[in-house]
Amino acid sequence: MSEIESKHNDHKVMNAVKSIRWLIFWVSLAMIFNAGVYYFYGHEKAIEFLGGYLIEFSLSIDNVFVFLMIFMSFGITEHAQHRVLGWGILGAIVLRFFFIFFGVSVVNKFEWVLYIFGVMLLFSGAKMFRNEDEEKDPHDSRILKMISKIIPMTKYFVDEKFFTKENGKRIATPLLGVLILIESSDIMFAIDSVPAVLSISRDLMIVYSSNIFAILGLRQLYFVIEHVQERFAYVKYGVAVILIFTGLKMISGIIDIHISTPVSICFILLTLIISIIASMIISKRKAKVQQ
Repeated sequence: MSEIESKHNDHKVMNAVKSIRWLIFWVSLAMIFNAGVYYFYGHEKAIEFLGGYLIEFSLSIDNVFVFLMIFMSFGITEHAQHRVLGWGILGAIVLRFFFIFFGVSVVNKFEWVLYIFGVMLLFSGAKMFRNEDEEKDPHDSRILKMISKIIPMTKYFVDEKFFTKENGKRIATPLLGVLILIESSDIMFAIDSVPAVLSISRDLMIVYSSNIFAILGLRQLYFVIEHVQERFAYVKYGVAVILIFTGLKMISGIIDIHISTPVSICFILLTLIISIIASMIISKRKAKVQQ
């Protein structure tokens, strides 16, 4: 191994360690907040927050792989990725509030909507098992094509800028298109995640805060998975199982079967742990075969 390759690998390891530390920080902050929920609102609300946070966090893993595919497809540099994710998370915090507020309002008025959400989650989970989205190229995104028609855009990136000047006119760069693509993917992700959290709680504060704490750690989760993506390649199947389980939990109310929040938390944690371990074992075996 050359000295340049060695330095590059050392840099990657240092970045991975740094991202893991920050991820631990955000998870710890969420648990501290949960302790506050327990102190001020009691045991039941604390359990609901934990359940909502675990669902949102586990489903975020699949969203991270979508981000990774988009960034790799467009060849976005690491510094530009930080900028896009920073603005993307800020936008997600604002958009998620309106999405959750609408969802909670509808469910509280029309309880039967939960059953529709449950069916949607079942289809989403089954879709992940079929890998229907695996071959899609972000360059072919209808959203990106629509943006380029509405907003004048250069054909090249300009460092980490969303806008630049051409012939004295302010014009967007493709990085703005990537940001909007990331934001739109988060909205699609919220269609699954918000109903899933509503299966745990209908308290606006609990649903929103559990979503926000998971989103705040999303950037660090992205950079952790970026460095170990090959070992986490099969975690998406665990996420699919969680989606299907949550869908069944929502639909089970029709036949008067109610799955408690503690049971849901245990199932989600166990599924996530098993999928991570299985993913690491399978990827390790594949690596040995290829050697």
